[in-house]
Amino acid sequence: MTWSLILIYFVMQLSGRDWRQNVEEYRKSHPEVIVLDPPDAIQHLYNRQSMLQDVADLDLCHCEGTVGVPKQLVINGDPASIPNAVAKAGLKLPLVAKPLVVDGTAKSHALSLAYDQLSLSELDPPLVLQEFVNHGGVLFKVYIVGDTVKVVRRFSLPDVDESASLGYGVIPFPRVSSAAASADDADLDPHVGELPPPLLLDKLATELRRRLGLRLFNLDIIREHGTRDHYYVIDINYFPGYGKMPGYEHIFTDFLLSLVQGKHR
Repeated sequence: MTWSLILIYFVMQLSGRDWRQNVEEYRKSHPEVIVLDPPDAIQHLYNRQSMLQDVADLDLCHCEGTVGVPKQLVINGDPASIPNAVAKAGLKLPLVAKPLVVDGTAKSHALSLAYDQLSLSELDPPLVLQEFVNHGGVLFKVYIVGDTVKVVRRFSLPDVDESASLGYGVIPFPRVSSAAASADDADLDPHVGELPPPLLLDKLATELRRRLGLRLFNLDIIREHGTRDHYYVIDINYFPGYGKMPGYEHIFTDFLLSLVQGKHR
């Protein structure tokens, strides 16, 4: 059988190095076949330590806004050492705790919000701790399919009142961006609900496509509350649930057809 395109979607724990190596060898021996996307490039997004590094390295100019990543810390050791590690790194509470490895399971996308220093020792490494950034309770999911960029609003975690007591303990949350309802039709404060500028999103998508070597992924972006143009990328997902992207059927089909037709011209 002759293939024109191989579309890769795998769960990490079912995809060992041998499997990835077999795909890479097939790609090299059949250059006429499009492999979407390279397994090693996909693997890069399955570790939250490396996932956001390409965003942190960006220097986007003249694009109507700035993009960064929240200050974060990787924890691999004894949970009892977390409070000291956080204090040494100068991270500000509350902190969002995420599993270090994204393996396709619901657990790997679950997160917790740690409000006080002592409760940090209740967390379960390996994990990534991210400073929580107030963002008006709205998250922007930016879907990338080749050169196409689409964005939708979704409800997110509420802001934290920094003038009041933060509270105590570790509060678990489900996969917020998936579980939350769409905010596209909600009556939002314009300063909260306004979408990021298209120029900013296009430049960001273009740079990350190049740096990551991927064509099917999405970004979870927040705007710092009280600012108009200061954005943070808090997560990147490979081959997300495109069913929530407007017009995904035609966009995805046209993208695959363009790849195959372009290969045979």
